[in-house]
Amino acid sequence: MSSFGDAGDGLRVRPYAITGGRTRARTELQIEAIVYRTPMGEQSSALPLERGQILSLLATPLSTAEISARLRLPLGVTRVILGDLIDEGYVAVNSRSATGRPDLRLLERVLDGLQAL
Repeated sequence: MSSFGDAGDGLRVRPYAITGGRTRARTELQIEAIVYRTPMGEQSSALPLERGQILSLLATPLSTAEISARLRLPLGVTRVILGDLIDEGYVAVNSRSATGRPDLRLLERVLDGLQAL
């Protein structure tokens, strides 16, 4: 269950309460960053609240933005929580290619999606 009401009636808990008053994590994440559970994250049985929900969602790798949307959490809150999970070893980020450029297939899929709009 997320911090939002089922009827979309708004946030029940203030974002600063979820993140402990922080607006940034030590590990900065881009919104398109693909994250996945590490072996440690696979073995963890019960992390509380949003942290546990994120690990549950990561049965398959997802982007930061997609996690935020699925949990209906503000993007900044999601980035802070994910940064903490990365720092603690529960989650890892799929790094870019050695050249530092985005994958050509990814760019083609994005272009196809934009053209479909």
